[in-house]
Amino acid sequence: METTQPTDLDALTAGVRALVPILGKMGITIIDASHGQAAAVLPAGPNGNHFGTTYAGSLFSVAEMLGGVIGFNTFSLEGFIPLVKSLDIHFARPATTDVTARTSLSTDEIARIEAEALATGRAQFVLEATVTDAAGEVVATTTGIYQLRKF
Repeated sequence: METTQPTDLDALTAGVRALVPILGKMGITIIDASHGQAAAVLPAGPNGNHFGTTYAGSLFSVAEMLGGVIGFNTFSLEGFIPLVKSLDIHFARPATTDVTARTSLSTDEIARIEAEALATGRAQFVLEATVTDAAGEVVATTTGIYQLRKF
């Protein structure tokens, strides 16, 4: 079943920050949570390192948290939550500006995940995310293995 774009991304951002307070301290803001898609911005300011670039852990975090956003705003299964099982990151270049992380799942993959989760109580899926700087240059890419699991 398809969900719709939340009308209040500020409220969604506040909810995520309440669930995982470090994301609030990092200043992460959700900018897309439509069906099958998720995106968030990570500001450069509070996420700098000793080299004057964005801290690698912050880049990892903004990409990883997209699995939760897409999980809660795409899957319509009561009692199921998304969990990260593993996440690999490739750092392409240093980031010195705000960055945007984006990911998506196809309609067919969403249907597969939901059917498998209903049948077995869990379903594994892969999310690839791209993290870009203010100029649109790719600064990192991730491949994460997530699981939609009944609790």
